[in-house]
Amino acid sequence: MKSLSLIFVTLLSLTLASFTNPKPAGKSINVAQSVINWKGYKVLGEHAGTVKFVSGNLDFDASNNLTGGMFTVDMNSVTCTDLKPGQGKENLEGHLKSDDFFGVAAHPTATLKFKKVISRGKPGEYKIVADLTIKKTTKEVKFDANVTENKAMANLKIDRSDFNIQYGSGSFFESLGDKTIYDEFDMSVNIIF
Repeated sequence: MKSLSLIFVTLLSLTLASFTNPKPAGKSINVAQSVINWKGYKVLGEHAGTVKFVSGNLDFDASNNLTGGMFTVDMNSVTCTDLKPGQGKENLEGHLKSDDFFGVAAHPTATLKFKKVISRGKPGEYKIVADLTIKKTTKEVKFDANVTENKAMANLKIDRSDFNIQYGSGSFFESLGDKTIYDEFDMSVNIIF
């Protein structure tokens, strides 16, 4: 009888513990509806485009606070949206995929893994510290993110020279003049769950 009571108490404790300490919840992104918009700058102008996700998820605690995340980006999906076919669109997209830039044949994906998530004091507003990996080079990045029930948004400024992307960079080559392509480019991330 004593052992039966002990078993009952143990089962009851485990059941109550499962209700009081729920496991963190994860939300997978909708890769068809989520997108990264990019913008790169050069002395004589700029170009803009998109790149798509392969996969991704955000992790939340029991109070629905963001606690982590990881994303994989399809570098083969890079497109230019400010040029129309026949205006050099295909050439620019091919050049961005080449070894001069992202080398997608050898490096078809890029990843972002959250290391730290800090609340900014308002619901849904966070500062993120993450590891960004492009072309097998990993660098720490910091950015702010806004997260609602069904979507998340963030803006990042990335320095391509950190990832050894040298083409047209004044950081690596002198006397480029108006052919200089600036190292920093912008990414606007729009995620739908």
